[in-house]
Amino acid sequence: MSTSSPSRKALSKIACNRLQKELSEWQVNPPTGFKHKVTDNLQKWIIEVTGAPGTLYANETYKLQVEFPEHYPMEAPQVIFVPPAPLHPHIYSNGHICLDILYDSWSPAMTVSSVCISLLSMLSSSPEKQRPTDNDRYVKNCKNGRSPKETRWWFHDDKA
Repeated sequence: MSTSSPSRKALSKIACNRLQKELSEWQVNPPTGFKHKVTDNLQKWIIEVTGAPGTLYANETYKLQVEFPEHYPMEAPQVIFVPPAPLHPHIYSNGHICLDILYDSWSPAMTVSSVCISLLSMLSSSPEKQRPTDNDRYVKNCKNGRSPKETRWWFHDDKA
């Protein structure tokens, strides 16, 4: 299995089995608006996202990068938009996403498909295209490829 980062630990047997199951289910029934770009790396998925019809993001296409930790699904995957990220009040220009299920509210019952559906719902419900108010400061403080999982997120918007 190829990995791009030598510091990342290989997936546990449980994580491998779970991801192979999720990938098989995805191939049979992918969530609407999402395409998995097939690679030989089970630990890092690239997913193409197409904005839902009738929303601010209709027909726009973005890429998500999903990296799975050694102990997935007990630990949340790292999910970021590959820049250019959509203009959205909860998505930073570096691709980091402020969405509680990716951090504090993660549950092992969630799947890549359920995360994708939540992200599409978040995009679809946005009334305007804009960056988070603290985008510049946050991105400046995220030097050297810092993971969004290292951020202490403050989830305060129930509308998104």
